[in-house]
Amino acid sequence: MTAPTPALNNPALSSAARNLHWLLTNLVEEVPGLLSVAVVSSDGLLLLSSDPGHSRQQGATDHSGGPKGSSADLATIVSGVGSLTIGAAKLMDGGGVKQTMVAMEEGSLFVMSISDGSLLGVHATPDCDMSVIAYHMALFVGRAGHVLTPELRSELRQSMESTR
Repeated sequence: MTAPTPALNNPALSSAARNLHWLLTNLVEEVPGLLSVAVVSSDGLLLLSSDPGHSRQQGATDHSGGPKGSSADLATIVSGVGSLTIGAAKLMDGGGVKQTMVAMEEGSLFVMSISDGSLLGVHATPDCDMSVIAYHMALFVGRAGHVLTPELRSELRQSMESTR
């Protein structure tokens, strides 16, 4: 997977946005087995991804970069899984959902809460080291959670829309 780097050199972005892009790039470069990564707002909008501005043709059979289509597809999946697990936790009086993991024959999906309903989603290879991915996701969440303000989320949304 190619690391997301174009936003790092974009002077139009705030330093907080560039720092968040740097954290995502670091996650992608340091953790083996990642196919696709997405940060999603509480309302399901893609804020940050491992392939900004890059989308594959619909119906593509290449699964090396994540779900068919683009990181927007991963964002949709992450948002749906997040919503489902939050509802389940409420019904079970389980408290807040910290992490969700789905193991599939051909890959794994990890969803972790960041802050204010924002989520970090990772699609990984079937042979990934789940504990390493969970550890690095927790590091990302710890570093990104306090800076992901409403203003920064708005800036990231606008940045993602301008790359399409």
